[in-house]
Amino acid sequence: MSTTLEPAAARPGIVRRARRVVRTHPFVTTGGTLVIGALVVWLVFFVFAFHLLFIDDKVNEADPFAGASPSATALGTSPEIATGSAQETHRGSFVDRSHPSSGGATITTDGSKIFLRFEELRTDNGPDLFVYLSAGVTATSPSGELDDDFVDLGKLKGNIGSQNYEVPSGTDLAKYKTVVIWCRRFATAFGASDLTATAVRS
Repeated sequence: MSTTLEPAAARPGIVRRARRVVRTHPFVTTGGTLVIGALVVWLVFFVFAFHLLFIDDKVNEADPFAGASPSATALGTSPEIATGSAQETHRGSFVDRSHPSSGGATITTDGSKIFLRFEELRTDNGPDLFVYLSAGVTATSPSGELDDDFVDLGKLKGNIGSQNYEVPSGTDLAKYKTVVIWCRRFATAFGASDLTATAVRS
């Protein structure tokens, strides 16, 4: 009379066969290790980009208006700003957000073009970092509010050093007056700076 093994009785045989396969086919465990290793590499380098925290992108751009004479008129107060002259209209300093950040931020215009300049910026490197001018917030506002209404000035050129970003013509700097270094991948601010109108120089 034939008998049928119960499931519980069959399990030891299945386990023995599985062990035999692993012993006789080491590529099975090797393949699994490789898959796990590849997953870890993908997470570290392509998702979280942890390696960028240890790599600095240094820049050292000259003042876009170096050598130009200062204008006596602030941006937006009069049409008499002469093209070829330069006037600093706003200034601020970076504060820490999700990463340590320091350095200065200025707005300068020659009556034709407007530039945001970072002076001796220092922050951490990271993936998908962009420069925003945000409205309706301050440098210490909750991170989730810093990208609600903004002007995108492009990718951060470097996490260390002086650099320039052209501000689109017509940007209302009385409204968009907070600079944010924003990480799109993780929706967080690395650093921020409030811009304050500077006194008109004569």
